[in-house]
Amino acid sequence: MAEIKVGDQAPDFETVNDQNEKVKLSDFRGKRVVLYFYPKDNTTGCTTQACGFRDSFPQIEGTNAVVLGVSPDSAKSHQNFKTKYNLPFPLLVDSDHKISEAYGVWREKSMYGRKYMGILRSHFVIDENGKVVDVRYNVKAPESSKLSLEKLGV
Repeated sequence: MAEIKVGDQAPDFETVNDQNEKVKLSDFRGKRVVLYFYPKDNTTGCTTQACGFRDSFPQIEGTNAVVLGVSPDSAKSHQNFKTKYNLPFPLLVDSDHKISEAYGVWREKSMYGRKYMGILRSHFVIDENGKVVDVRYNVKAPESSKLSLEKLGV
C-alpha cells in the first residue's frame, strides 16, 4: 500500500459525518485541514488523541484550519463519542475503509499474536490547495495534536 508523502495532492474523498451529512475533502479548499485517523471511538488512545485536538481546537481554528477525525465507526457511534467528550469538530465515517486505504493507514496489525486489519493511528496536515504538508504515520496519541499545531505554526 502506497504511503502519502509531503508534497502529494491529498486524495479527495466523500463520506458522511457524525450527523449523516455528506462531506468531501474538497469542500474545505481554502482552509488548512488536519485529517487524523484513529482506530475506534471510546478507546483509551483514541480518546486521548481526540481530546488533544479538542483542547487545541481554538489555536487550530486561529490558523484557518479545520480538524476532521476518521475511523470505521458508524455515525451513531461518532455522535455518542463527540457528545461524551464535547468534541467541536466532525468525525467522519469510513466503514468501507476507502479513505484509510487511500491514505495508506489501513494496515495489518498484531495484538497478542493475532493478526488483523485495522487503522494505523496517523495524521496529515493539508494546505489550502489540497497539498499534503505533514505526514505522521503511527503517531502516538498524545503527540498528534502537538505535532499538528507545530506544523500549523502555533
